Amino acid sequence: MIAHSFRGEVFGPAQRLHGATFLVDATFKRAELDSDNIVVDIGLATQELNKVLAAFNYRNLDEEPQFKGINTSTEFLAKHIADQLAEKIAEGALGEGAHGIDAIAVTLHESHVAWASYERALRPTG
Repeated sequence: MIAHSFRGEVFGPAQRLHGATFLVDATFKRAELDSDNIVVDIGLATQELNKVLAAFNYRNLDEEPQFKGINTSTEFLAKHIADQLAEKIAEGALGEGAHGIDAIAVTLHESHVAWASYERALRPTG
C-alpha cells in the first residue's frame, strides 16, 4: 500500500496525490533446476521480497528520498523491486542455489484487470 502522485499530462487525475494497493508477484527463472530440483528457495525468496516491500509499504513515495523527482509508476516499481531482488541474489540472501537464476519477473497487480510487469535478465554467478 502506497501513496504517490505523478507529473505529466499523460497521468491525468493521477497527477494528484492518490493511493494504490498492489498484489506483488515475483517469478524466478532458470534454464535448469538446481541440485535440489528447485528454481529458488521459496521461503527465502518470500522473506527477501517482504523486506524489499517493507521499505516503502504504507509510505507516500513522493516523500521518500530514493524516489525524489521520479514518477513511481506501476512499471517503475516493478523494475525497482526486480532490481532489489537481483541485489539480494548477488549478496547470497536467497541461498547459493539462487546464483543460477537467469531472470526475474515482477508483476504488480492494481486490480484483476490492471497490472504491469517488468522482467530482467541476470548474469548467473555460479
